[in-house]
Amino acid sequence: MTRLDRTDARLLLALCDVPRATGVQLASLLGMARNTVQARMSRWDEQKVLAPVDRCVSPRDLGYPLQAFVTAVVDQHRLEEVIDHLRDIAEVTEVVGISGAADLHIGVVAVDADDLYRVAGLILAVPGIERTTVSVAMRDAIPYRTRPLLERIAGEAG
Repeated sequence: MTRLDRTDARLLLALCDVPRATGVQLASLLGMARNTVQARMSRWDEQKVLAPVDRCVSPRDLGYPLQAFVTAVVDQHRLEEVIDHLRDIAEVTEVVGISGAADLHIGVVAVDADDLYRVAGLILAVPGIERTTVSVAMRDAIPYRTRPLLERIAGEAG
């Protein structure tokens, strides 16, 4: 079920280009009524459509230039407990449940290789984690994005 329509996508694309634009500026840029823009933005807040601002902050700018991914095999009876423990490790940036040979895909950041070793040890020490594999990110080939999807919904791209 799509929660965003063409108008939402057009507004979001304008915000991608001018992130600090006001509702009045967006209305002017897109030829929309100010009330329409304000109603859409209010609905996004109510429905938590937009990710929190901390998602926009680069760990590199916080002093954590090393990015890695840890896959973890977990005792299924302790899965929620494991996730709760991982939430307490500041260097864990995301946890995604996956199918396949592992159960969790854990994004982590570290200051350097020694720090990554420490963080990996913290993860492996979580009760319920049976084994882990660490992969260091060499570069961000395609950083997280949704712009092409917004463009599709807005009718700007095929």
